[in-house]
Amino acid sequence: MASSSPSSVTNGNNIVPPTPSSSNDVAAAAAAAPPPSASSAIDFLTLCHRLKTTKREGWVRRDVQNPESIADHMYRMGIMALIASDIPGIDRDKCVKMAIVHDIAEAIVGDITPSDGISKAEKSRREREALDHMCKLLGGGSRAKEIGELWMEYEENSSSEAKIVKDFDKVCRVEMILQALEYENEQGVDLDEFFQSTAD
Repeated sequence: MASSSPSSVTNGNNIVPPTPSSSNDVAAAAAAAPPPSASSAIDFLTLCHRLKTTKREGWVRRDVQNPESIADHMYRMGIMALIASDIPGIDRDKCVKMAIVHDIAEAIVGDITPSDGISKAEKSRREREALDHMCKLLGGGSRAKEIGELWMEYEENSSSEAKIVKDFDKVCRVEMILQALEYENEQGVDLDEFFQSTAD
């Protein structure tokens, strides 16, 4: 959970360092971290486990039973990138990786929704701090650097692959409508706001 300080986030006894301002800062932070080890990989994967257990907040607030998790959403995005048609000039493998990590910071900050009253800038700040912490937790090195660069590229929408993956996320809103309809039919809950939110 983020603290009130603009420069740090706490996670138990760990303090997440100041917000990186660009993909270069994330990469530099990862490269400057200690060499990776088996224990750092385990710590990283243990933190990522929260993605499997943290349910998507919109469904939870509408009392949907057994709603999808953040990891469920990320997995679907990865599959969408995997089965997408080839596009000239687009690195599909990079798209798959980017889809897998695009919400990884939510392992720390959770699923922040528009109804939380948190600005996009503040949401981005918290997620960047969390991502920096996770890269350092992984122990630095090439894998941490790759994750940091992929996430930042997606966040900044700075490549053709990022634009494609963001399009996949928009397509997931179509899937969200279908999921809302299924939840309504199966559980009798009123999810009209999800239909209204995608009216455009």
